Amino acid sequence: MGRFNTSFREGFILMGFSDWSQLEPILFVFISVFYSLTIFGNTTIITLSLLEPQLHTPMYFFLRHLSFLDLCYTTSTVPQLLINLHGLDRTISYEGCVVQLFSSLALGSTECVLLAVMAFDRYAAVCHPLHYAAIMHPCRCQTLAIASWIGGCMNSLVQTGLMMAMPLCGLHLLNHFFCEMTVLLKLACEDTEGTETKMFVARVIILVVPAVLILGSYVYIVQTVLKVRSVAGRRKAFGTCGSHLLVVSLFYGSAIYTYLQPVHSYSESEGKFVALFYTIVTPMLNPLIYTLRNKDVKGAVRKVLGRGRYSV
Repeated sequence: MGRFNTSFREGFILMGFSDWSQLEPILFVFISVFYSLTIFGNTTIITLSLLEPQLHTPMYFFLRHLSFLDLCYTTSTVPQLLINLHGLDRTISYEGCVVQLFSSLALGSTECVLLAVMAFDRYAAVCHPLHYAAIMHPCRCQTLAIASWIGGCMNSLVQTGLMMAMPLCGLHLLNHFFCEMTVLLKLACEDTEGTETKMFVARVIILVVPAVLILGSYVYIVQTVLKVRSVAGRRKAFGTCGSHLLVVSLFYGSAIYTYLQPVHSYSESEGKFVALFYTIVTPMLNPLIYTLRNKDVKGAVRKVLGRGRYSV
């Protein structure tokens, strides 16, 4: 038995999907495709929102942050997973595990807060359109974005610190494809009830509180939209807000399943596939959900492509 920062200094072995070895080649292909689409889609949103003046609005300012978060989040886990699936190397160093644990928690936590901020932006746009420019002033948008990053990093710092203070023992095997908190806790040599309680409080703050705020904002949004007499106006409002609500449902559903259940009842086999969903599928879908039916983005794409064609 030893401390996490001593006896496990040599690192860990990530088992990944070795239990389903026959699926590994298929998973490698699908995950490679999804990762490529994630990089392409989110990079496109970031580029368009920077180049096109018509997209210099609070909505796309926060969407740019969300796309950057998704790029970083998938990159913190997927390359290691692809190496694992290819069978080249299933090990991860102690330092790499700590960095991966901290970064994945920080980025995921930041996204939790940012999605709540984006819900507030939609609330202001729909419920207070005449005062929207004043409410979502550029300085306030920057402050909210910075607060999201600080909140996510602080939550990760607390949980990673608690995890590193736990004594771990047994084999250096992690039944996952990255250094997931719930899997690391199962290696603890002592009673984790106290640590789990502290982590649960931190997770409620970063998961449940934003989710409640988002649901509350959408209650007001629905009430306001139903008062709109124009059918086209209601359809536009529901379409804009519906995309955000779909992202929220996908992200929070999988995150709550993973992090708000006791460690002893956590299924590592199911958890790996759920983790695939919130680390790979959701970041890939975000660009499609937000832009597939968005006229502003389609117009921006045509302008950029047009400028490129004329420059040639």
